[in-house]
Amino acid sequence: MNTFSYIAIFAVLSALINGAGILAIAKEREWVKKVKNKAICFAAGLLISTPLILALPNAATGAEKPHYAGLMALGGFLFMLLSNRYITYKTRKDQLAFGIVAAEGIALHSIIDGVVYTVTFSHSLVTGIIAATGLVVHEFAEGIITYLMFMESEVSDKKARWYAFAVAGLTTPIGAFLAYPLVNKIQPQNMALLLGFVGGVLIYISASHLLFEAKKQEEETIGGHSLISLLIGVGLAMIIVFANIYG
Repeated sequence: MNTFSYIAIFAVLSALINGAGILAIAKEREWVKKVKNKAICFAAGLLISTPLILALPNAATGAEKPHYAGLMALGGFLFMLLSNRYITYKTRKDQLAFGIVAAEGIALHSIIDGVVYTVTFSHSLVTGIIAATGLVVHEFAEGIITYLMFMESEVSDKKARWYAFAVAGLTTPIGAFLAYPLVNKIQPQNMALLLGFVGGVLIYISASHLLFEAKKQEEETIGGHSLISLLIGVGLAMIIVFANIYG
């Protein structure tokens, strides 16, 4: 398969998993409570591994100067941090503002997820598979969170499902497909900088977004089975990387 085929498969799969999360929380709330944090931590393990052992080292190697890649990674992290802080600040308003502004933020986040698919797969198949697997898994939890957000905004259950899928599910493949023709025109040195930026985004999503959400919602903080799920995610990423290097 070519690069675009992998991007398309994982982008569409992310939308389907997002929809599955929405349907699960709507129909099987007790089961979702049991698996949600484990899925979040597993995804975090994959996503924290990708930039540290693949994306950032490769970005530093390919950039004109290694520290340029580091600066871009810092920029990606700060972009996600500041945008999420702004959204959090805005959602302290009334319920309507909560729904609109939070939906905008989740849509932006999901579009960036789609761009990450394109950038990582365009760089290498291994980088793409590890990052995409983590992103696909975290779509399940994101679908749940988005659905509950719309329920908080006092819309009907049916509308909450469709709004959540449109905002958090469909935007990821849209971001991937829009980015693909642009990424192919980028020079290798600039591609390395973009990979650095994506590395910063992935570090934020894993360490500050997913693990924070898991800790906030889990009564036992980040211990027990959730920690095991995190380590399984890290272990799977390591297996994929070293199998590619030594296989």
